[in-house]
Amino acid sequence: MFIKQFLALTVIVATFTSCGNRTDADDESLMEYPDTIKTSVLNVGGELFSIPSPLQTALLVQKIGLPYDKTMLNATNLVGTYNTDEMRALNLGVYGADLGYVSLYSQTQDALGYLASVKQLTDKLGLSAAFDVPTMQRLQNNITNKDSMMALVSLAYRASDAYLKNNQRAEIGNLILTGGWIESMHFSTRAYLTNANDQIRYRIAEQKQALSSIIRILEQTEGSQLDRLRSMLAELMKTYEGIGFRYVYEEPKTDSVKKITYINSRTEITVTDDQLRQIGSQVSAIRNMIINSTEKKAG
Repeated sequence: MFIKQFLALTVIVATFTSCGNRTDADDESLMEYPDTIKTSVLNVGGELFSIPSPLQTALLVQKIGLPYDKTMLNATNLVGTYNTDEMRALNLGVYGADLGYVSLYSQTQDALGYLASVKQLTDKLGLSAAFDVPTMQRLQNNITNKDSMMALVSLAYRASDAYLKNNQRAEIGNLILTGGWIESMHFSTRAYLTNANDQIRYRIAEQKQALSSIIRILEQTEGSQLDRLRSMLAELMKTYEGIGFRYVYEEPKTDSVKKITYINSRTEITVTDDQLRQIGSQVSAIRNMIINSTEKKAG
């Protein structure tokens, strides 16, 4: 459910995409985190939605050789400015993606800062039971071990997921998921400006289905501060409507010796540099609205 997404979003947590454009090398690198990078199917209000994992994007950014860039992350000193549950949940998704990114690049000191931000927001959202003192101590003791971090935080976020479900607070999970997806899109579009790599190019383009799912999920999510977010995402979808997708069928081939059938059909994507720049600009605006929100609760 939503927690599987958030788990892959953070090397401590998670949520990015289809197999169509992956290379063998890409598949090999992603095998390090098989349980946290898969696209999951969510059941929200009786409808099924497919949202990919942001950790896939962080792994791809690292794989194409881009250096660590702290400037593209949300500043940890902003964590205290989020004063409504809607903004706390959205930014918990953002910080979760950032924590995954810094952990992949083995930036221990920064990882501690983002872990503290995640802890502060989970406390404010009433999820502190999942991040109690013993759990936080274990996380800090294993901050340099990516595999241990993933396992420990997976347990913590599963507890958070269970709490949200049991207390009819699924809308918080929806917003965490949305924030993580936006931050991962931010990683992709920033990476493309630095290195116009075809893998990044198609990773951005193929997010149309995920965006559609996010929009539908937010239609079922109540929140006084969400109207502007919904409107901006709808405008982003208009840009995605101009991207061309064409399914190309090719005959499957079977290796009778290995007893394996290879699916050779693929989806061709036609996307221009102008469209990618427009997507990047819109994602940046949405992200800025989320991370720079200082609106206080009414009353």
